[in-house]
This record gives sequence, structure tokens and C-alpha cells, in this order.
Amino acid sequence: MIETHYDCPCLESCPLNYAMSVIGGKWKMQIICALNNKGSLRYNELKRRVGGVSNTVLASSLRELEDAGLVVRTEYLEVPVRVEYSTTETCDKLMPILDDLSQWAEALMKGEKTK
Repeated sequence: MIETHYDCPCLESCPLNYAMSVIGGKWKMQIICALNNKGSLRYNELKRRVGGVSNTVLASSLRELEDAGLVVRTEYLEVPVRVEYSTTETCDKLMPILDDLSQWAEALMKGEKTK
């Protein structure tokens, strides 16, 4: 018998639950996609691209993504100090998975049934 994630006795340590805690939330996908599509972005440019996110939530989400190893914050010692955010190699490995998930969701949104 094959054990599925639904039968998993370790729900708190389930890899899928962990993954969703890392990338879940209202703004994290938009942040990851903006950085992936445009490369390194300064904070204000990222805020414009994401649109509608508050400074508090953007800063918090960036910190969480940075702690998870998906985003890197690079500080340039200039006057004034310049800070840029970009995706990491770990995040780059995540992108094909997110592309597949996006295609799956798009099919569901169009009402296509899966077997």
C-alpha cells in the first residue's frame, strides 16, 4: 500500500505543509514572480510591480523569503545606500514547479476536469 500525504502521520513535519508555509501568503507569489521576471529590483520598484502591498507586509514577506533562502538582499555601500533584491538558485529551482502548478490551476479556472 502506498502512503499518500493525506494519510501522512507527520502532518506537522510534512514537506508539502512546509513548502506552503514558505511560499504561501497573499503576496509572496507576486514577489517571487516579479523578481524572477525582472531580475534584481530595488525595494520601491518591487513595491510598484507588486502593487497594493503595504510597506510593512512587503518588508516582512521579503524577510521571510530571505530567511527561507529564496530571495537575497544585496546592499551596495553607496551614498545613499542602494539595496536590491533578487531570487536565489533555490528559488530558480522552484520556478518550474510553480509553472506546472500555474498550468494546473489555469485548467481548473477554465473548468477543465482532471481525472
